[in-house]
Amino acid sequence: MDDPALAALTGEIRSGHITGLVGPDGAGKTTLLRLIAGLMVPSSGSLTTLGRDPVHEAAALHCELGYMPQKFGLYEDLTVLENLTLHADLRDVTGTERVATFERLLAFTDLQRFTGRFAGKLSGGMKQKLGLACALLGKPRLLLLDEPGVGVDPISRKELRRMVEQLVDDGIAVVWSTAYLEEAEMCGTTLVLNAGQLIFSGAPAAMTAPLVGRCWHLLNPAGNKRQLLAHALSHPSISDGTIQGHHLRLTFREGAPARPPDFPPAALGAPPATAWAPVAPRFEDAFIDRMGGGPGGESVLAGHVRAIPGDGSVVIEADQLTKQFGAFTATDAVTFQVRRGEIYGLLGPNGAGKSTTFKMMCGLLKPSSGRATVVGLDLRHSAGRARQKLGYMAQKFSLYGNLTVRSNLEFFSGIYGLTGAERRHKTATMAEIFHLVPFLEAKTESLSLGFKQRLALACAVMHEPDILFLDEPTSGVDPVTRREFWTHINGLVGRGVTVMVTTHFMDEAEYCDRIGLVYRGQLIASGTPDELKALTATAANPDPSMEDAFIALIRGKDEM
Repeated sequence: MDDPALAALTGEIRSGHITGLVGPDGAGKTTLLRLIAGLMVPSSGSLTTLGRDPVHEAAALHCELGYMPQKFGLYEDLTVLENLTLHADLRDVTGTERVATFERLLAFTDLQRFTGRFAGKLSGGMKQKLGLACALLGKPRLLLLDEPGVGVDPISRKELRRMVEQLVDDGIAVVWSTAYLEEAEMCGTTLVLNAGQLIFSGAPAAMTAPLVGRCWHLLNPAGNKRQLLAHALSHPSISDGTIQGHHLRLTFREGAPARPPDFPPAALGAPPATAWAPVAPRFEDAFIDRMGGGPGGESVLAGHVRAIPGDGSVVIEADQLTKQFGAFTATDAVTFQVRRGEIYGLLGPNGAGKSTTFKMMCGLLKPSSGRATVVGLDLRHSAGRARQKLGYMAQKFSLYGNLTVRSNLEFFSGIYGLTGAERRHKTATMAEIFHLVPFLEAKTESLSLGFKQRLALACAVMHEPDILFLDEPTSGVDPVTRREFWTHINGLVGRGVTVMVTTHFMDEAEYCDRIGLVYRGQLIASGTPDELKALTATAANPDPSMEDAFIALIRGKDEM
């Protein structure tokens, strides 16, 4: 018998605060939301929603409930106003009530200026706001949000959060499923699921409390921080770790023989003079700990690619790169260089021009003016030759959903010129490395998001490219899977691969050697993560986070 999506779950959700729903891919979060909404029937047990039976009283329940699905569930070929009108018809919101409701929701979401724009042309943050507006039609008493922050930049996530908190103040009950654990940390109550089981229920502070004294900064370690992190994660006393600014943030296992300050930094390969400083545990630290720790520091993938000599040469270059779509300039005279063996992060709000710039750098879009070169090849004239040196993982899942996992691996290996025994060997190796062997004959569309992303990365790297373009590679996946991806990325860079990446996870930006911040098509700031944070340091906030820096730089540009 197959394992159940949810197993004997018992709990309750109360009005007056936000209930966070957290868990790795396939934990049962979406299944639980669909059961609450009456869109699925439980196999056993009982469930009531707003005092109603969601199976037998579904029609009445749907008038009192707003549901925002994980995937954008509106009609992309309808305008903002047409989508609102359709959902108002479905909820029987008519006449003067409709006029007043539209006016209130458009003001609430700041979409008044975009009523005539097709939904498919909205940025990620604006799509989520429109989805929220449609879910709020009819004044629901319960709002179910399935990962509303996925693919949304930090500024838009804060705006969504502010709007939802205002709804809670008005008495609406909210369930917020999320992969961003800083969001879960701000919820009144959190339910943590794993493999269909409820493994924690309560205030976020109660989940982080057991980690007090186990989370530490290794301050300003000299040398290569990525290599030091990999070494630290291989130590049996360390369960998790990330790069955080100048420092490494490390979590010690419960019951470790020694912890700082008694634990010598030299045991991790750091200079003996390196110092420790305790840090308060975060919800993410507690979540990773509940999952048994992170994936470790060694990348199996890196062990299967050839080493590329790190000569420090420029291998990616944009020179006054510009792309216009009619009267709209998506990328405006962007210039940067990336040297071999670097990780270069391209950050910016939704709609800033990151993906357009990415596609030009990969030869998938022709610039209107300016020049894009990769490994010395001008992509305007030699895109085909250049692409053999590149691996590209698109922002939206772009593999073939109606093909099996094996067929996708074989198809993309063929595109990259692999044939015969080499093709079969690479397909088998990638399936093993990315844990895809049990799913080789499954249709790709049936995979969870985490395994879809693993497959997409496998297809991008199977020809051992010199350069890897990753457009939001971890969007929507759980923190453990994100750790796994960055272990592979760091490992590849250690072998000389050059990586260009976009991300909305600001903690991931800390892994980058340098960052370019794009806003309204222009490169408005460039430097190391610490340099960008230093630009925004104030007396009130002398040590800003990467998210603080991102928001301050964008808002500073708006105020100019």
